[in-house]
Amino acid sequence: MNSMQNGETHFLSEPFCQSETEVEVSALLLRENEKVDPPFEMALRPRQFSDFPGQEGVINKLKVFIEAARKREKTLDHILLSGPPGLGKTTLAHIIALAMNGEMRSTSAPALHRKGDLAAILTSLRPGSIFFIDEIHRLNRDVEEYLYSAMEDFFIDIITGEGLGARSMRFQLAPFTLVGATTRSGLLNAPFRDRFGIQEHLTFYNKKDLLTILKRSAQLLEIPLDEGGAGEIASRSRGTPRIANRLLKRVRDYAEVRGDGMITSPLADYALQQLEVDYLGLDAMDRRILYLIRDKFSGGPVGIDTLSSALNEECDTLEEVYEPYLIQEGLLQKTPRGRVLTSSSLSHLKNMDRQELEKMKT
Repeated sequence: MNSMQNGETHFLSEPFCQSETEVEVSALLLRENEKVDPPFEMALRPRQFSDFPGQEGVINKLKVFIEAARKREKTLDHILLSGPPGLGKTTLAHIIALAMNGEMRSTSAPALHRKGDLAAILTSLRPGSIFFIDEIHRLNRDVEEYLYSAMEDFFIDIITGEGLGARSMRFQLAPFTLVGATTRSGLLNAPFRDRFGIQEHLTFYNKKDLLTILKRSAQLLEIPLDEGGAGEIASRSRGTPRIANRLLKRVRDYAEVRGDGMITSPLADYALQQLEVDYLGLDAMDRRILYLIRDKFSGGPVGIDTLSSALNEECDTLEEVYEPYLIQEGLLQKTPRGRVLTSSSLSHLKNMDRQELEKMKT
């Protein structure tokens, strides 16, 4: 560590830790608690923008920002990526790191309990590193405010000692880019959100882009998949690549056990029916939400807290996981008085009731 004897600014040549406890925290964060993706997702994760279908507007802007930063030989502005789960926010962070030739360090907000946890990572970053924080809206308030000076001027203040002997030392950090991912950008405090120079929102994918993703995944995983089978899975994937890849794996199981290994349209339809995924991509929980509002609350309005209690599910889970797609598909409305079913959802439930009666007759 190099320091100025009579000044306040210290420059780090190695990670800083305040005590043995901080050493343990550093080891925990950098090895065990660092966000690591499952082998399945790593195998399918695109490594460059050309392999990333969909989100054209976001991709085109990121390409410009990255090229401009590289021409200036400066670090990229901090980036905030928002949108529903499973749309590729983490994947984009990895692609950005590769495009900037920077080291990728990642963690999730719940793992950063104290300022020391964050300092252990910040002081280990190299120039040009990409520091990715998933679920950034869940950061502890003190930890969030500790990031302010690191994001703006690349320094942190660390308090050493206790009582009258305590003093503040300022440590200069290597220039880095913070990439935050969130499903609820509205929960970020305005001063924190405004420090992100680049803010992009990811939306649900269309069927064409999901077909491209499924064909690429099938090729990488060596899964026999024809056009009809890919289309059947894509149409029931809720506009979400993560769900599309998950369904592809499960349909493959049915193809190998109940078929000849090839995923065709009839085979995919059969498998998805067994998985309780209907033709709109709704699963059992989605339909349970709609049926509950229709049968118990006369179609609404009903508050989110009431729904949470009736379904025995967390409010955050309902709002972040289930509601976005139901609203996107025009099956649910959010009003000041609560959630209300639309005519489309009532029609869909009638069709499901009709199909259930036909099954009972046969």
